Amino acid sequence: MPPPPSSKSPSPSQPSGKSEVTDLKLQLRNLAGSRAPGSDESKRDLFKRVISCMTVGIDVSPCFSEMVMCSATSDVVLKKMCYLYVGNYARGNPDLALLTINFLQKDCHDLDPTIRGLALRSLCSLRVQNLVEYLVAPLVSGLKDPSAYVRTVAAVGVLKLYHISANTCHDSDFPAVLKALMLSDPDAQVVANCLYSLQEIWTLEAANSEEAAREIEALYSKSLIYYLLNKIRDFSEWAQCIVLDLVSKYIPADNSEIFDMMNLLEDRLQHANGAVVLATIKVFLHLTMSMTDVHQQVYERIKAPLLTLVGAGSSEQSYAVLCHLHLLVMRAPMLFSSDYKHFYCQFSDPSYVKKLKLEMLTAIANESNTYEIVTELCEYAGNVDVNIARESIRAVGKIALQQYDVNAIVDRLLQFLEMEKDYITAETLVLVKDLLRKYPQWSQDCIAVVGNISSKSIQEPKAKAALIWMLGEYSQDMLDAPYVLESLVENWDDEPAPEVRLHLLTAVMKCFFKRAPETQKALGAALAAGLADTHQDVHDRALFYYRLLQYNVSTAEKVVNPPKQAVSVFADTQSGETKDRIFDEFNTMSVVYQKPSYMFTDRDHRGPFELSEAPAGVPADIIADVVVIPPAAERYQENDKDLLLLSTEDKEDNNNGSRNGSSGNISSYSAPPAGGGSASFAIDDLLGLGAPAVPAPSPPPGLRLSSKPVLDPGTFQKKWGQLSVSTSQESSLTIQGIASLQSPQSLIKHMQANSIQCIASGGQPPNYKFFFFAQKEGSNNFFLVESVVNTASAKAQIKIKADDAGLSGEFATIFESALASFGL
Repeated sequence: MPPPPSSKSPSPSQPSGKSEVTDLKLQLRNLAGSRAPGSDESKRDLFKRVISCMTVGIDVSPCFSEMVMCSATSDVVLKKMCYLYVGNYARGNPDLALLTINFLQKDCHDLDPTIRGLALRSLCSLRVQNLVEYLVAPLVSGLKDPSAYVRTVAAVGVLKLYHISANTCHDSDFPAVLKALMLSDPDAQVVANCLYSLQEIWTLEAANSEEAAREIEALYSKSLIYYLLNKIRDFSEWAQCIVLDLVSKYIPADNSEIFDMMNLLEDRLQHANGAVVLATIKVFLHLTMSMTDVHQQVYERIKAPLLTLVGAGSSEQSYAVLCHLHLLVMRAPMLFSSDYKHFYCQFSDPSYVKKLKLEMLTAIANESNTYEIVTELCEYAGNVDVNIARESIRAVGKIALQQYDVNAIVDRLLQFLEMEKDYITAETLVLVKDLLRKYPQWSQDCIAVVGNISSKSIQEPKAKAALIWMLGEYSQDMLDAPYVLESLVENWDDEPAPEVRLHLLTAVMKCFFKRAPETQKALGAALAAGLADTHQDVHDRALFYYRLLQYNVSTAEKVVNPPKQAVSVFADTQSGETKDRIFDEFNTMSVVYQKPSYMFTDRDHRGPFELSEAPAGVPADIIADVVVIPPAAERYQENDKDLLLLSTEDKEDNNNGSRNGSSGNISSYSAPPAGGGSASFAIDDLLGLGAPAVPAPSPPPGLRLSSKPVLDPGTFQKKWGQLSVSTSQESSLTIQGIASLQSPQSLIKHMQANSIQCIASGGQPPNYKFFFFAQKEGSNNFFLVESVVNTASAKAQIKIKADDAGLSGEFATIFESALASFGL
């Protein structure tokens, strides 16, 4: 679309609007067709003024005819500016675009190959549906042009034509021409452009065309891969990345072929361009996934190129490379433990680079380098950047939790408490609490220092909660613990953070069981304040403690203050499945964002898991953990490459199941039919009444599902956007079913056994989201299902879309029958 006219008043440095455009139009008309000496220079000045107006938002489309008339010149600079102007306005105004056809077609036959290429590129960039017929002849000529530059432009022009009119592209047989040109053209850039265009065309066509699917498979043939690899040095850096991405998806026939390909690409690891190096590393890693020893040697081999790239170029480039290095470090920290000094923070490093380096130092710390790393991290605690200082303290604590040289680390942490900086004290208190949970034997040393800290000097909720936890947990060793807690209870109404009030309730209870006479008054005041608290969690905990004490004091002590057990492992914030998915997307933005691509791409580029709005009451972040399941056709092929999206355990289960011809062991799950009156099952179970048995409805005999439905994510997405919801209902789940739903995989496997496949799933407790599909046996009628399960409310929200809406009712019964049989 042409840029809208600016509503702002013109500044002295900008054109004045309509009067300026009128003046430009007159001057252009006077110069149109002029062959006088110096006319090209005058045209250049006028063209620059027109482009300047267009850039600042002034509508200069009235000059369109004059600009076209002035384009009759052999000056390449004038041609470029004219093509820029024409492309900007012709796209949004087909009537104006029609005026450009003649002179662009004429320029496509110019003697200068540069002008021919520029004209062809501009002609294909008009993207006006009504002008498609004028593109075919210039593209046919361009693909046969003796100039490599023109052929390069024409190869991409075919892709532009496809996006305007796919039928015209196929009717002119352009894909076949591109394929022939890719295999025979002597120019490497032409080959690369043909490859890129064919990949995109066939990928978009594969959902509806078996021929396109076969052509994509042909791209991964040995002959083509080796043909491209042998020309790899002739390609531009961009083209090399395209070829290497294709090679990374190739499956070699044997180990000797793997080594041949790696030897052929060895010198790409020394390339000056970071994108080429990362693309080569991706090829090496994927080729050796099934060869453990060689895979480890690849890690050793790629260390030097990556570390070199980190130290070269801008901070932004270093960060992108560091992100990939970070991913590899997290997968194999021992291989990088000797290179820890490369990850020391430099004074000039931006904060985002420093933060990443701190994470890597934490990961590679072991017995041999812990002292040096912790010493370095302690220096960062005094950094002027408060966030980096906090991160460095957390890094020291994480290393301590890894059981490396704990004695020295604990001493360092306790020294932080003496620095008398609020943020340092706050971070240290949180870490000391975690250390005491894992190493209770250090309680005496830690409590001696922590006891000197005044609760009034701590403002951050997490730090205050950590201090209160220690006051309650070790109140027998801290003489002032009951009185400190009592003063905190007296200031209950002044404490804004519910987290602190919750910890205070528990700490006072623990202290009561250890030093009852000194804490009795504080406990009564705390329970009274908690019962009157407006925060629901605080109120409920106070009520629970009050009734527990009423029931039996000794039982209350067993519940609130059981014998201490050291925590062996702290939960990881990122699942192994997510890490595997990111690794599969090596050399993409997924590594930089540390998220799979579906978590940050827009709706137009996501899979079917983002096609529907979330049901009411379901948090939007459910979608953040959805994982795409490989299409059924791929799963049936028993190909290890298709299992890269699954975690290690899931890969083993999938392989074993496919080889044995069964789905393996399936966890139990059950769901009663809608309206079954199971809303009070959870309460009944707490009262010891048990869950009533709900008979599963029998599926109707009229509808039979295909045992092996095939539907790729692209087609699912297209259908989901086109079809309307034919059935929407809510189902209640039994306690047994909720208990069985520990992970999405258990339900997925069960539904597969009932001829209902899952194309995407994910979420975090208590919300899980699934997208299923099924196919009517002997037909192309599909059923698409969105199901959101909330384990807290024991409800499942179900939406069904169908090619044949009349069958959706029968399918809904089958779907609920499958859910109901899960766990029975």
